Order: sequence, then structure tokens, then C-alpha cells
Amino acid sequence: MALSGGERIGLLIASGTAPEDIAEIARSSERMGFHELWLPEDYFFIGGVAGAAIALGATERIPVGIGVVASTVRHPAVTAMEIATLARAFPNRIMPGIGHGIPAWIGQMGLTPRSPMAALRESLTSIRALLGGQSVSVEGKAFTFRDVSLAHSAESHVPLYTGVLGDKGIALTGELADGLLVSALSPVEYVASARVKLDSAAAAAGREKRLGVSVLLLANLTDDDSKVPALRQEMRELLAFYIAATGPCALFGAIGANDQIGDMLSRGGAEVVAAEMPESWIDAFALVGSPADCRARMTQYFAAGADSVVVSPVPAGSAGRTLSVLEQMLH
Repeated sequence: MALSGGERIGLLIASGTAPEDIAEIARSSERMGFHELWLPEDYFFIGGVAGAAIALGATERIPVGIGVVASTVRHPAVTAMEIATLARAFPNRIMPGIGHGIPAWIGQMGLTPRSPMAALRESLTSIRALLGGQSVSVEGKAFTFRDVSLAHSAESHVPLYTGVLGDKGIALTGELADGLLVSALSPVEYVASARVKLDSAAAAAGREKRLGVSVLLLANLTDDDSKVPALRQEMRELLAFYIAATGPCALFGAIGANDQIGDMLSRGGAEVVAAEMPESWIDAFALVGSPADCRARMTQYFAAGADSVVVSPVPAGSAGRTLSVLEQMLH
């Protein structure tokens, strides 16, 4: 697949990956030619910061992202300390992401903020200041800092990403962050809209540089066309689970699917979604099929404004087949 200078293909290590397997997967991803590697922080699976440290230590060149830590799970001063430690040990290779977190998980820990946007804003501004060597003293709505500074601040600029969906979060990203990590199940239409909103917000904040957009994409690929129908059925069932768990949201609204999803969920759960979802949703929310299908779909995401497409192979048992297809495309 011919990529322009700014287009990248990345790999997401699944949250269910055993910690002891992270190093070898990271080494393999670098050897295969992926342009970036992302570690999730899905509570309560593998730790994003610890996982990124393992991946960075096992590789030599590939940038590693954390996608994403919830703003309230660690005090921003601690998050900044962790990021700075990785940035000093592995210069210009860490891409931390910060977001609101999945409400159910945050609620389990009793960490639901009164204002998620205030918590995210205070996290981004304080982390940036601390990474830059500043001392922070703030009594905020979500966090308190009393003469906090880092003994080992970052020696170079660390790109901060956000993991947000709504317009307010995208606007905040354009104002304060360096990039947006777009959730899996995002149709091309959502990415195109987010790109426009992000650029507009950055311009309104007086920022001239182009902010990055990385898109997470569930993928199930094969070089055997006869297997494509079975792969599509597998993805249908996986998507049904995720759609039922998520419910109507901005991602699905981008293709006008929210009313239909709401109706399905009013009559049942994932089984109803799997039985009734249009075939077109499989292509809208995921990447399934042959190398040609993969090339065509990635081209659409890049044209919509993505700078990188970060592939998450699913289901776990077929990851090797999907990676084999991607490796051929990368070389």
C-alpha cells in the first residue's frame, strides 16, 4: 500500500493480552514495519503506563502510545511524572493519551468527576506545564496542586493525545492537545467531521500546526476470498456486542444509525443487534475482508483526515492471519 509521508499504519495491543506477551508483540510489530504501537488502558486489564514501558524497553525505534488513561484515575502530577520518566528514558517515542474513561469503570472506583470536561482541561494544562519544567500551584475544580514540580521534566516536547468523542472534547483537544485518538467503531464520516472540528478549534486557539488524528479500527483480514463471508459473520457478532454495550452515541450518529440502534436495544441486546444490523454497518464500523478491501478502506480514512490507522486484530484467535495480511501491505 503506497502511503504518503504523513500516513501511518499502527497496531493496537489488545487489552486482554497477557502482560508477559507484550514485549514479544512489540518486537514483532517493529520488525513487521508498523509505524506506531498503542497500548490501551482498559480497567482492569493491562496497565497502560506499565505496558508502554515494557513495549518501549523491548523495541528500538517504534513510537508507543497509551490509549488512553482516564484523567481522574491518577492525579495529573503523578501522570506527568510517569510520562516524563518514559520520555526521558525513551526520547521522542512516547505518545500519551488522556480521556474521560469508561463511565462504568470510573464509577466502580468512585472517581466519577463532577465535571469531566474540567477534569480533562486541568489534566492537560497541568501535565503540559509539569513536563515543561514549570512549578504548578492551582486550586482547581477537580485537582489541587501545591507547589508541584518534577525533578525530571521532559527534555523534548511530548505529544499529548486525547480520547474523546463529543464536540466539547474535540474543541478542547484543538485548544490544548497535540492529537486525537479516535475510538474504534468510528465510521469514515465521523473521522471527517472530527477532522474539520479539530482544525477549526485549533485555528480559533491561534495554533498553526496540524494536529494528529489516529483512528482505532477493528480488523479481521484474509488473503483467501472464500473465507470472507465467515469473517464478516464473526465481525457482525463482535460489533453487535460493542454496539449493545455502547448504545447510541456520536460515532453511530455520524451515519444516522442511532435511532435504529435505540429501537433494537429497546427490544433486546446484542442478539437483536446481530440479527437486524444492516450489512453496511460491518463496513462502516470495522475492516473486514481481503487485502484489496483493506487498502480501499484505509485510503478512505486517510482521505477523511486521519494521519494514522491503528489496527486492532479481532477475534484474538485470528490475529496472526490479519497481521500476515498487514505485513504484506507494509512492505
